Amino acid sequence: MKKIFLVSVTLVLCMAVFSQRISKITITGTGMVNDIVVGLDENIQVYLSKEGQITKWGFDRFIGYQENYNDYLEPYVGRVEYYSENEDAALRGKVKYIGRTLLTYYPSYEMESLRGKLKSIGSLNMGYYLAFDDKAMAGSLKTIGQQTIAWYASYENEGLRGKLKAVGPTSIAYYGSFEDKAFRGKIKSIGSNNFIYYSSSEQYSGSMKSGASFVTANGVKFYVRNY
Repeated sequence: MKKIFLVSVTLVLCMAVFSQRISKITITGTGMVNDIVVGLDENIQVYLSKEGQITKWGFDRFIGYQENYNDYLEPYVGRVEYYSENEDAALRGKVKYIGRTLLTYYPSYEMESLRGKLKSIGSLNMGYYLAFDDKAMAGSLKTIGQQTIAWYASYENEGLRGKLKAVGPTSIAYYGSFEDKAFRGKIKSIGSNNFIYYSSSEQYSGSMKSGASFVTANGVKFYVRNY
């Protein structure tokens, strides 16, 4: 019985550790990152901005059935706790537990650019580009767990600056400013996945002509919107 108990505890801990992951990155029709979504257990999804701010979170009832095209979330009815007024000033009022997942934040004694920012979701640690880094990426997420995140720098083409450049080994390319106005700035490729759009002289100008709205590259799902 003792062995069975230990095995059960180990399995539960492993599930808790490995349940946090990047579940989706949403990119708009203009090529900007709209959300980076971290999935927890119990089908909980936490939506982050490129700067690591939590924009919303909740229960995604579509998981396992279909894609959540409209990013609709239902309120999570499980355990939710917040940092109290007795905590560090940079943490007060922020969500602390969602289910069994602990969320931590950089406290007020950290450098100014990090104070109050999300530090970890469960086992996933968050790193950021700092104020002395290139200005086009300063303040943006640099790492989520083992995944490195790169952004186009300020010395790049003006239409690329600050856009998502890579997630781990997956490179992201965009149509340049010299391309047809109907699709300039839009996603051109994510890894080996290519995207073609209707030109300004065609019906459905700017809409996706070939390529899938949802693609998975190196274990990360990307949602490419037309708008």
